Amino acid sequence: MTYVSPLLSRHGAVEAGGLDAGVAAHYGDPLREQRELARGKAVTDLSHRGVVTVSGPDRLSWLTTLSSQSVSNLRPGDSSELLLLTIQGRIEHDARILDDGTTAWLIVEADEAPALAGFLERMKFMLRVEVADVSAQWAVAGTTAPVAAWTDYLAWTDPWPNIGPGGFAYTAAPEDSHPGRDRPWHEYLIPARELEQAVELSGLTLAGTMASEALRIAAWRPRLGAETDEKTIPHELDLIRTAVHLSKGCYKGQETVARVHNLGHPPRRLVFLQLDGSQHTLPAPGSAVLLGERNVGTVTSVAQHYEMGAVALAVIKRSADPDAQLVVDDDGEPYAAAQETIVAPDAGKVVGRSTGFLRPPRA
Repeated sequence: MTYVSPLLSRHGAVEAGGLDAGVAAHYGDPLREQRELARGKAVTDLSHRGVVTVSGPDRLSWLTTLSSQSVSNLRPGDSSELLLLTIQGRIEHDARILDDGTTAWLIVEADEAPALAGFLERMKFMLRVEVADVSAQWAVAGTTAPVAAWTDYLAWTDPWPNIGPGGFAYTAAPEDSHPGRDRPWHEYLIPARELEQAVELSGLTLAGTMASEALRIAAWRPRLGAETDEKTIPHELDLIRTAVHLSKGCYKGQETVARVHNLGHPPRRLVFLQLDGSQHTLPAPGSAVLLGERNVGTVTSVAQHYEMGAVALAVIKRSADPDAQLVVDDDGEPYAAAQETIVAPDAGKVVGRSTGFLRPPRA
């Protein structure tokens, strides 16, 4: 059954498509909504997101053994991010995780919950865990600031762009200047039947997913299903910083993660693109990224930012010159694109490096 948010009945609501189908892309004024969201005065309806719960005394140690992240000591109320990988180290699931002391809550993309719950159910064996897909009973709402009226609701706080324990930054720019620091992000778990009432009690206006996506892109924050494909490994998207613990125990895909980090380089890298906005249009995700006549990658996410104008994320070949001017080709329509490096071309291969841009978390 296709999900339709009750907030789509609000005045001016225009439904989103793609990953955000079922909730509003905007409510009539996308740039104003974006400004309000950035200032902490609006909330985005993310009630189409999937929610999976894992309960039982073995839940955190079990999730640690299965995933890229160490969550065995995750304290009630703390937030983290974990990946489930293929044996080749490619990303299958990316979950936001929050624990309340008895249950671990996994927030995922809309169509990800059934597959994730099914996988976890198959991996239970004799452990004391219970898995449930509770997406129909719970809604998610996103904000850039804590909501005073929602203190009774669980809230996942995005660790991005902080470098977590066991993580590493694959960016070349100083950490203090990372644009993700301008975008704090909180996702609240709200009983689905209370969503409309909760929005009213919050005192916040509504901002559509066009607003939240623009802020995400500007923060260089990758998203499953947008920046990922069937070949994506965490290093390519700088996800080692928040979603991977490099010194935890074995898990599926660990060999690839360790080998690329220590001895090799990721074959592709995430870049931020400042697009020529003179056409007053935006290229579609999936458009080719060209360096001269050569196709070097693909646009993954595009938005009109309320301050920067037309912006995008793209995944391109590691060998592409980081100083070169690029062109986005949307079915024959060219857009000049100035690139800003996110994942540096020489990312990885840390064994033997006495210096370099790769940084562990601060002591």
